[in-house]
Amino acid sequence: MADSREVIIETQGLTKKYGEKTAVDHLDLSIFRGEIFGLLGPNGAGKTTTTLMLTGLTQPTEGTAFIDGKDCIRCPMEVKKIVGYMPDNVGFYGDMTGRENLRFTASLNGLPRDLAEERIDALLEKTGLSHAGDQRVGTYSRGMRQRLGVADVLIKDPKVIIMDEPTLGIDPEGMRQLLELIRELAKKEGRTLLISSHQLYQIQQICDRVGLFVDGRLMACGTVEELAEQTREDDRYLTEIQVVSGDAHFVEVLKGVDGVLSVGRQENRYIVGSQKENTSALAQAALDNGYSLVSLRPCGNDLDDIYRRYFEKAGHEDGSSNRKAKRFISRNR
Repeated sequence: MADSREVIIETQGLTKKYGEKTAVDHLDLSIFRGEIFGLLGPNGAGKTTTTLMLTGLTQPTEGTAFIDGKDCIRCPMEVKKIVGYMPDNVGFYGDMTGRENLRFTASLNGLPRDLAEERIDALLEKTGLSHAGDQRVGTYSRGMRQRLGVADVLIKDPKVIIMDEPTLGIDPEGMRQLLELIRELAKKEGRTLLISSHQLYQIQQICDRVGLFVDGRLMACGTVEELAEQTREDDRYLTEIQVVSGDAHFVEVLKGVDGVLSVGRQENRYIVGSQKENTSALAQAALDNGYSLVSLRPCGNDLDDIYRRYFEKAGHEDGSSNRKAKRFISRNR
C-alpha cells in the first residue's frame, strides 16, 4: 500500500564521484513533510556529500534531487530560500554578540530591520539564549553555539532544515536542550529536518525514520522498529539479562519461562531467545528464585545492532569497510 504522506525531499539516482571514488552511489531517497529523518553512517560514508548536493553547494555527477518540488541542481537559489543548512561547525564572529551575528544573517537574507529585530528576539527566547544574546559568541559553550546555529538557520523561516552532526561535542545538558528544540521544530512547527550524524543513540532518540549509509550507498531506510524487524535473524526475540551471582541453575530457571527457546551464558550475562517478548516474565522468574537483577533489556533493537546486521548482509564481512563499521559501532556503545 502506497504511503499517503507528502514527500518534500526526493532524490533519484543521485551520484557524486571524485575521480575513481564514488562518494554517493545512486541514492534514491524520499523524506516526508514534517518528519525528522536521520542519515546515519560512519565518517566518510557519503552523508555530508549528500547534504551538500541537496543544498546546491556541490554539483552531482548524475541523478536528480528535489526539495518541495524545486530542482536542487538547476534552481539552487530557489532551494536556498526554503532550506536552512547548519554545518557541523557553525561559523560565527566571536567578537560579536549572538544578537549581532543573527542581525548580520538577517541582513544577508534581506529581512526588513523591524521584522529582523522581532524575529531575533523570538528566536533567542526559543533557543534559550535570551540571557546570552548580548554576550560575545566567543564566550559561548559548544552547546550554546549550536543553539545559536539553530536560531541562525531559522532567521529566514525555512520549511526544511538540514543539520550536519548537530550534537557533536555537546555536553549532556546541552544535548538535552538541543534535542528538545529539534523535536519542537518538527512536531510543533511542522518543519522537516534532515539530520546527518554518526551518533547512533541521539538519532534513535529523536528521528521518525533513519537511513543507514555505507560507502555512499543507502543500505536500508525505515523506523528503528521496522529495521529491527527486517534484520531479525530468525523468529526469536532476544533479551539480555544480568544478575549479581549467576550460575548453571539460573540457566535452567530461564529455560523454564514460557516461550523461551534458548539461553546462552557468559559469566553473569545471559542472552535469552524467546518466541515472544517476555522481559517481565524473565524478571519475575529471576526474583522468584532469589537472583538479584543488574540489568534487563531487549537486544537487537538498538541502532548499533541493526547497523551491524545490515552491514553483514551487505557482504562486507572481510573488507576494510567492515573494519570501519566496527569502529563506528564500538564508539557508539
